[in-house]
Amino acid sequence: MRWLRWDVIVAGAIALAVSTGVAAPSDAAEPAGQSGAAGAADPVAEIAKFKDEIERLKAIVPDQAHVMKDVAYHFANLWFAGRARNWPLARFYLDETRSHLKWAVRIRPTRRTAAGGEVDLRAILDGVDRTLLLSLQAAIEGQDQSAFSKGYRGSLAGCYACHQASEKPYLRLRVPDAPEGRMIEFSPRVSGR
Repeated sequence: MRWLRWDVIVAGAIALAVSTGVAAPSDAAEPAGQSGAAGAADPVAEIAKFKDEIERLKAIVPDQAHVMKDVAYHFANLWFAGRARNWPLARFYLDETRSHLKWAVRIRPTRRTAAGGEVDLRAILDGVDRTLLLSLQAAIEGQDQSAFSKGYRGSLAGCYACHQASEKPYLRLRVPDAPEGRMIEFSPRVSGR
């Protein structure tokens, strides 16, 4: 599905409501005895109210950098789960990584380059997800630590290629030397209490 901006969706819904005579809900109840066009809100004022609400919502949505911090958390922990051969935990962290990458691209589907071009992050993520991350998933499902290590490093290279395409080559990636989740038990064995 193509990315649609909320303000376009809301504006379309408002236009449909106005053209069909369906009034948008208002904050105050309609006074007794008033109905129809006389009690309907001013469409221009309603649109302005919706635009203000859209701007308020945009201001509280996390930015892409915030979501990418979550990606880094999950992807770093994925390394340690795979190295410990805790395959269910590795699958969990891979799924979380994929989910958060998709969220990051929903927040910002394209990036403008210094030359004025556009980098389509959706297409890059789709390629990475269908190849590198799918390969990593297969290694986890096959419980193949050698393929996991190779797939993990390949995924890091793919992610860095996106950073380079987005003119952010300073965001260099490496295999982590410590897990992000310090309180997570990476061992596949369940300890008795």
